[in-house]
Formats: sequence, C-alpha cells, structure tokens
Amino acid sequence: MYQQAIERGGLAVVTGAASGVGLAAAKRFLQSGLGVVLVDLPGNVLDKAEAELIGLADASPKVRAIPTDVTNATAMTDLADQVFDLGEVAVLMNNAGIALPTGSWENSENWRKLMEVNLFGVMNGMHAFLPRMIEAARPAAVINTGSKQGITTPPGNAAYNTSKAAVKVMTEMLAHDLREAGAKISAHLFVPGFTYTGMIQKFMPEKPAAAWSSDEAIDYLLRRMSNGDFYILCPDNDVSEARDRKRIEWAVGDIVHNRPALSRWHPDYADAFAAHEAS
Repeated sequence: MYQQAIERGGLAVVTGAASGVGLAAAKRFLQSGLGVVLVDLPGNVLDKAEAELIGLADASPKVRAIPTDVTNATAMTDLADQVFDLGEVAVLMNNAGIALPTGSWENSENWRKLMEVNLFGVMNGMHAFLPRMIEAARPAAVINTGSKQGITTPPGNAAYNTSKAAVKVMTEMLAHDLREAGAKISAHLFVPGFTYTGMIQKFMPEKPAAAWSSDEAIDYLLRRMSNGDFYILCPDNDVSEARDRKRIEWAVGDIVHNRPALSRWHPDYADAFAAHEAS
C-alpha cells in the first residue's frame, strides 16, 4: 500500500520526529511529495527540525510541527483532530521511544516511563489515527518502530526489551486485523540495526564504523516497504542480514529445543551458538 499511498499524496505523521530516524524519515516523506507533521515534545530541537524541513519544502507540501506528548491519550486524539483538519493521512509512523536503565527487579519508575512512551505511545497513535484512516478508505501505511532487542532480547535492559517485544506483537496483530477488516492500509515493523542517533551520541561523540546513519536506516526501510515487506530488520556495518537471521533462529530455538532462557549468553552454549552463527 505504501507506493499507492505516496502516489495519492496526503500527510505523513511522524512521532519522535525532532531528531534521529524520525527526522530522517520526515525528510524522505517530504521529498516524496507528502506533507509532513512533526510530532515530538516541545522545545528548541523540534523547532529546529521544523525550520529545517520548511527550508527543504517546495511551495506545495505542508510542514507543521505539533508538540505532543505521545503518552497522553487525550493529547494524541487532539493531535489527530488537528492533522485531519490539514488533510488525509497517508503515513503514520509511531517512532517515539526512550531508553532508560532498568533491571529485572530494579528501577521500577524507569520501567513505567519506558512502557508509557515505547508501548503506550505507539498504542495511543494507533487508537487516535486508525479509525479515521480506515474510514477514509484510501491507501495508507502504518510504521511502528521496534528493536532487535525486542526480538532476540539480549541481557542489559529488561524494560526496554519488554517494551519493544510488545511493539512487535502489537504490530503483528495490527497487520492481521487490518487485513481481516479489508482496510487499504499496510502495517510495517521497522527494526533499526546499530544506528547512530542522538541517543547514541550522548555516549559516543563520534560515529562508530559499525553504525549506520539514520538516513541509511530510513532508505532501507522505504525500499523494503516498497516491496510490501512487513518485517524490516535493518543490517548495519557489522551485522549482516544473514547474521541477523542466524541470531533470530537461535533465539526461537531456545523454545523449540527447551534450552535455558537467553542461551546465546549462557556459557554452556557459547560454542554451540558460535558454530550456529558461523554455519
């Protein structure tokens, strides 16, 4: 549906659009001829992003920044009201996300903050926009930003992994439900690889050689969407598509073969995983 949505025109709504992959996506949607609504928390970063896109826009595409907290369901409904007053929605990209330190029995407040943004922020976007997008009966696309940490769930940040695993399941259900409803809307799970964004820049002032840029990740996303793909797992300069597949196969194999949870990181399975990844 993505190509049809682009051809018909309309608006792309992107949350978490002030920086990183959200801003890169907004630029690409604008270049494809869509109007763009930038959604993020209020502040100089969002203002700067809006000014940058206005500078890139031709006379026709709309560019509008609407400060909104995605964790507030009422605010997201108000956002949808404003957007539909501007025009039809061709693309909804639920991309806003945060990362905070958590442990399995620690940092309960961070758990709640992560879930509110990474999970319920996506849900709020879907609930605010999809009923009217379905009613419009026009080709459109919904993109939800997940993470490989929600698929292979590496140790280190229990809440972040949990939130992104939930986004994966939520988006799978969305794709099924849209198909069963006969809606002219496709759903896509966008899973960046190691991508150098502002979140990473706080810890690494210079871009690591292994990381992709936000532009590279978004260009990959749009190519795969044009092919009609649902699962869009981005490689990077260190992890290839083949390596991703091996890691995912091993993760699923923990269930199939009744191995210990997260056996990829279990010392008793280190050699077996290495052999699997190399095969």
